[in-house]
Amino acid sequence: MTKIVFMGTPDFSVPVLKQIIDDGYEVIGVVTQPDRPVGRKKVLTPPPVKVEAEKQGIPVYQPEKIRQPDELEKVLALKPDLVVTAAFGQILPKELLDAPKYGCINVHASLLPELRGGAPIHYSILQGKEKTGITIMYMAEKLDAGDILTQVEVPITETDTVGTLHDKLSEAGSKLLSETLPKLLNGELNPIKQNEEEATFAYNIKREQEQIDWSKTGEEIYNHIRGLNPWPVSYTTFDGKVVKIWNSKKVKHAKSEEPGTIIRLEEDGIIVASGNDTAVKITELQPSGKKKMPAEQFLRGSGSHLTAGGRLGDIE
Repeated sequence: MTKIVFMGTPDFSVPVLKQIIDDGYEVIGVVTQPDRPVGRKKVLTPPPVKVEAEKQGIPVYQPEKIRQPDELEKVLALKPDLVVTAAFGQILPKELLDAPKYGCINVHASLLPELRGGAPIHYSILQGKEKTGITIMYMAEKLDAGDILTQVEVPITETDTVGTLHDKLSEAGSKLLSETLPKLLNGELNPIKQNEEEATFAYNIKREQEQIDWSKTGEEIYNHIRGLNPWPVSYTTFDGKVVKIWNSKKVKHAKSEEPGTIIRLEEDGIIVASGNDTAVKITELQPSGKKKMPAEQFLRGSGSHLTAGGRLGDIE
């Protein structure tokens, strides 16, 4: 039986791990990131992959850095036939890449060479793409640059968020891996080198990227909001306070107001001017220190002082 070491960390990785187990492979170890403090109370929380591995009775390793000699040796000592990674979060050293009989492969949530990096799902929506997909490829010492084994396309709908697309891609990745592993182990695949000239990158989202730039087009702002939902969530400011924006709609509007101006208040939303003739209707938001709520509820409560002509996006 093929002995596999699985490496992954977030929710995206869990269905992939479960699929490997369901397909009858022997997972001899799971490598994931260390437990991290989560939330305002900084509660030390295990990564989702660790939780699943412990349910399955699989030994778990949590190196801060897999490249550290003592941590690397623990994994090498397992003598896996194959290493499978999915959103692990660290680049593997050459010594580990070369060790398994069948190599090290990665399940990546984009159609490589597009969107290499840690946030491909976010960027596929932020950039307004109509499709993305899953790539299974050999790992290399360079970020997501290994030879491609298999790919599958996944369409992006107009209403997809990072959350919905994440679930679609996780499922697609599990299915594609299930189809790929037998072919890989039987030597039936012909790896394809990536075209470096076509490579684009999707680095992890930074705090400054979360703020809405109202001078952009309505389409770009709409994609920005759904491209950060449900994490890390876009925001704007009003009266110097941060307001998270969870959901919105696009509304045609003859442009006259300055970007960020509240055009009008409707029962179910706040219509805001953008940089073109597509306004943005905020339908779900979260005032600072409160839970997210429909715009209708907000306008009846803490947002009752909002008026047409007010401006969003002022300086914090």
